[in-house]
This record gives sequence, structure tokens and C-alpha cells, in this order.
Amino acid sequence: MSRTRTALLAAMALVGGATGTAFAVDAGGADVAAVPCTVDYKIQNEWSTGFTAAVTLTNNSAAKSSWSLKWSYAGNQKVTSGWNAKISQSGAAVTAANESYNGRLATGGSVSFGFQGSYSGSNAIPATFTLDGVTCNVDGGPGGPTDPPDPGGPSNRVNNPYEGAKVYVNPEWSANAAAEPGGSRVANQPTGVWLDRIAAINGAGGKMGLRAHLDEALRQKGSGELVVQLVIYNLPGRDCAALASNGELGPTEIDKYKTQYIDPIKAILADSKYASLRIVTTVEIDSLPNLVTNTGGRATATPQCDVMKANGNYQKGVGYALNKLGDVPNVYNYVDAGHHGWIGWDDNFGPSATLFKEAATTEGATVNDVHGFITNTANYSALKEDNFSIGDNVAGKSVRESKWVDWNRYVDELSFAQAFRNHLVSVGFNSNIGMLIDTSRNGWGGTARPTGPGATTSVDTYVDGGRYDRRINPGNWCNQAGAGLGERPRANPAAGIDAYVWMKPPGESDGSSKAIPNDEGKGADGMCDPAYKGNPRNGNNPSGALPDAPLSGHWFSAQFRQLMQNAYPPLS
Repeated sequence: MSRTRTALLAAMALVGGATGTAFAVDAGGADVAAVPCTVDYKIQNEWSTGFTAAVTLTNNSAAKSSWSLKWSYAGNQKVTSGWNAKISQSGAAVTAANESYNGRLATGGSVSFGFQGSYSGSNAIPATFTLDGVTCNVDGGPGGPTDPPDPGGPSNRVNNPYEGAKVYVNPEWSANAAAEPGGSRVANQPTGVWLDRIAAINGAGGKMGLRAHLDEALRQKGSGELVVQLVIYNLPGRDCAALASNGELGPTEIDKYKTQYIDPIKAILADSKYASLRIVTTVEIDSLPNLVTNTGGRATATPQCDVMKANGNYQKGVGYALNKLGDVPNVYNYVDAGHHGWIGWDDNFGPSATLFKEAATTEGATVNDVHGFITNTANYSALKEDNFSIGDNVAGKSVRESKWVDWNRYVDELSFAQAFRNHLVSVGFNSNIGMLIDTSRNGWGGTARPTGPGATTSVDTYVDGGRYDRRINPGNWCNQAGAGLGERPRANPAAGIDAYVWMKPPGESDGSSKAIPNDEGKGADGMCDPAYKGNPRNGNNPSGALPDAPLSGHWFSAQFRQLMQNAYPPLS
């Protein structure tokens, strides 16, 4: 819940009438010009040691070319960072002055800024504000003027944020792609921005932080609509079944996740400066399905996933992220939903949807905070298998009996995403949810791409000879040999699908097979080692990984060149 004070000087002016009777003039009426200024100070989010606030200043006096707003705290509040204003503090006194781009304040004009602060004890809203030395606030109090609506929201919220919009091109990824031979052919494609640790919010290792990306997005936007794609990826005990992508937070550090990761992201996204952007979030990949498939008495279970199922911090973290980010009017949350080679089986399909509903209705979240779901994020599952279908029978056996399909009900990502969408609606998600499919690395083109069905000698020769996905096993996920760029990002490609996206930036590694010292919490994983013989999660098959990979998220030139070579549709 937010707390607000709208403050007015002489909010109710006493005016002598013709009969000498005093009467009140509504400050929102024709006499509003008599009020020198109004200040709307809103505490947007508050936790035990900190808070974020949004301030809207309206000038009702002469136009200004610069401005300075001052207030004092009654407690020990300290401003720690701010945006859209130069904020300084001396003791309890705070001064917020204009930036170079928002100094002009016309008569009747408004300006908004925000900040993050710390406190202990109480966090009372300031009682008095002055604009350039003129007092412009006395609390309207009970029965006073109504708080204005939150500033900076989009003029309308759309059903599909990708429709009619450009999508943000990450200049850092674009530069890496363009530096590779032939990379200029795809360097202008939009990709996701991964916030995979707390330091990534402000920028780590010389990379752009979240504000820098959003500022660049405003530049790219121009006068049209633009989508920015963010991957929210830092749960406690992250990726409990994959060492390569483990994160910085331990299994119990849910409070740190909330206050040091989600809250600062929300504060930035809520800045009215970015209200014209359509911000799409992919919320916590590779998390919730692990609680279904890799826990309990299953052969695929890991102790780490059992811990996360027991403490509930995956559900709490996802719910908290959905709740807080969903409060921002121009944010569209898409929850990660694994892929068909993970939860396409009957004993995974329904329970996963139920678990997603549980996460989406905890920590203050509701299904209204979920705009849709995304499948195949950072995975390799083929979009559409044209040479066989789930209903085919060969040599007296169903395709489902083949070693590759292994009784799954889905053979490709498109059929799975459409079916899973329908099931999600049936368990209580809104009927207008849309799906995204990550096609960044599922093209499987090149000379190994089959041109027709396999031989009908057996169901295995039929499926193996015709399938586009050339992995050894659909459980293989790390830097897969033979993969290619998939369908280019586009909106409304199929029924129920909001867009094909490149949420995983092609050329960024899935993980390393050898331990590489780092401060990102990332370990080595056998599934990233081409010599690894497998585990129950990939049917005890070889990993199919490319050799000599760097840490997850780091540039892997050999992989990017392979992806271009095997692109489907082919690159021109």
C-alpha cells in the first residue's frame, strides 16, 4: 500500500461574500491560481529499513526556468539515490533541484521525480515543502482535496505489448554480434536484458545498468511505441538443478532478494520518465518447474531443489516480483513456463500450472499481475516439427513410444505453448493471457536439417530421421552443438502467441564445464562438458555441449558463429 500527502497552501481560501458571509472555495476550482504550488509526496513502497518515494510538484505561480524544492524529515530518513532531480541532504533537510532537462516549469505545469531512502523507526511524510523559498504546502487533511492520480502512467494499457511496437536493441549485445564475421546481419535484432544479480541493476563490470538501458530505449523509441525486455533472474537458491547458472543468493535469502533486488528494480521502472515505454519482464526462468520435476522421490531430484520446495522461497520470490512489478502501469509480466521437453508430460503439465497459480497468488500478487507466460527461454526446443506429429503411428507404434518423444504429449514448442495457455486459463489465469516463445536458438538449420520424414522402418527411425531438433536428448540444455538461430522476433505469429522473441541473447554462454573464478555465484556444470555422460534428467545421455565455454552470460564467439551458420530461416 502506498501512502500519500497532497499538500496545498491555503487549500481552502476564505472569501468574503456580498452578504459578509465567509464561504470556502474548492482549491481545485477557479481559484486554484491563488495556491502557489502543490506537492504530491507518495511513498510507493516501504520495507523494514527503506522506502521509495515519488514526488510530483505543480507550479501555480509564474513560470520558472529552474526550481528547487525543500523539505525536512521529522525522523532519521536518509535519501540514498534519486532520479529526475539533483537531490542533496544535510541533516534532516533535503533539497531537490531540477536536472538540465526539466528545469522549465510553466504556470500550471508539473514535474515528477523519485528517490530511494533508508530509515529506522517511523517514516513520517514531511509536513512542509517550499518551492524556491515560498511555502507551498499545508496538509489538506481529512476532507481536504483528493490525491491526484499517479503521474506518468501510460495513456492506455494494451492487450499485446508487442503489437505495433519496435523492440529494444541492446547496444552491448549488438556490438558483440557486429564484431563477429557476418554478425552485422543480425546485430539489429532485439534481445533481452538480463538482470542476473544485484550489481547488474546499476551496472557491473563496465556494463550498462538498468537506467542506462531504459535511457537508451527512450532514444530508440522516437515517436512510436517501444518494448524493453528484461529478465528478472536472481531467486534465492536459483536454478537448484543446474550448477552453471546458480546465483549469488543462498536458499534462505528471500529478504535480501526483496529489498536489494526487486525493490530497487521496481523503483527504477516506476520512474515517470520511463512511463512511455512498454516494459516486458520475464520472471525467474528455470525456477518453479524444478519444484515439480526435480524434488521428492523422483530419480531426477536434487537436494538443492528439495530445500527450495520445503522453504517455499521460489513461490514467495516469484509472487513478490509479480506483485511489486505489477504495480507499475507500463510493466507487462510474463512468467517463465519451462518448455515442452521439461513439463510436457502428464505428471508435470498439470502440477506445473497449479504451482504457477500458487506463486501468482502469494506475497500480495494476483493473477491480474500476470500478463502471460514465456516458454523455451534460453532453450533449444524446435518451434514446429513438420515431419511428424503426436498422432502418427509407424510400424504399429505411436510416435509417443519413440525414444525421442518418450511418452510426451508434445513434439514441439508451438503446440505445447498453445495447449499450456489453455490449461493455465482453466486453473484460473485470465482468459486474455498471451504466450511468448524464445526462438533465439531453436532454428536447427544447416546441412543437418531434415527435408522430410524419416524411414518408416520403426517409430525411432521415423522420428529421428525427420526431427529438426538434433540434440541427443531434449533434456540437454547447455551450449548445444549444431543449434542455429531461429525465427526472427515478431508479434502475433500464431494463435495465442503474443510474439516470438530472442529473450536469450544468442552468443551468450549457458555455462562453463570448468570452474572459473567469478563474483557472480556461478559454478561449473557437467552438462556443459562435452565429455559428460549424463544424469537422469537427460536420460543418462552425453551432454551434447560445445567445448571451452565461458561462464553463463559471457560472450561465446564459437557458439555465435555456429548459430549463424545453422540459422533457420537461413541468414541472407
